[in-house]
Amino acid sequence: MALRKLGIAFKLHTYVYDSSAESIGLQAAEALGVEPNRMLKTLMAEVDGKPVCAVVPSDCEVSMKKLAAALGGKSARMMRPADAERLTGYHVGGISPFGQKKKVPTAIDETALTHITVFVNGGQRGLQIEIDPNDAALAAGASMKALVATQD
Repeated sequence: MALRKLGIAFKLHTYVYDSSAESIGLQAAEALGVEPNRMLKTLMAEVDGKPVCAVVPSDCEVSMKKLAAALGGKSARMMRPADAERLTGYHVGGISPFGQKKKVPTAIDETALTHITVFVNGGQRGLQIEIDPNDAALAAGASMKALVATQD
């Protein structure tokens, strides 16, 4: 695992994955008894047509405008699930920001820094990695940016 090579401390947590859940991240948070804002979801998107990865709290929506700005582009849109699977080598519901087949620019919502540890997908459905948010950014080669859509 990429995290072990980097000497990063982490804990693995497994849970029963529910493919019919409306929100996979919220279902994972509930199954593990974790606050939804500590359970981060990994989203694959495109900024100006180029693949990117956004990691945001499971109880929030990513702002396409903020994502584009964070990664130096003009516009962003979600990637089609089949394209995300092909690009990352992971199945939707199990996409991790770590160890993707193809390295892409990655941003983690800066609210992750308000927690001692956060949970990110471990690369398969039903597997979460508990990790320090700074270590997560280091391991994913990610920048910490404001990515979440605000409710006005």
